[in-house]
Amino acid sequence: MSQKHERILHSILEEPVSGNIHWREVESLLHHLGAVIEPGHGARLKVELNGCEGTLHRPHHSGVCGKHDIRHLRDFLIAAGVVGSSSTGNG
Repeated sequence: MSQKHERILHSILEEPVSGNIHWREVESLLHHLGAVIEPGHGARLKVELNGCEGTLHRPHHSGVCGKHDIRHLRDFLIAAGVVGSSSTGNG
């Protein structure tokens, strides 16, 4: 994994939750991990990664993911087996 993707993944997992992660970085990380991303209704995206399916929301206006979106993304990555739940909160 490139340093860029490692940095983004660390930002997603760190506490307190970051409110300054750009969607384009998240999308790049997901593609790098092998996720299949399909458009859904409105800002929703259907994402499949490691056999785990989920729905993520693209930010509406700013391109920056909110804290709620990052928490949801973190939960999805844990469910997909990208990181263990024990990895969250460890700086």
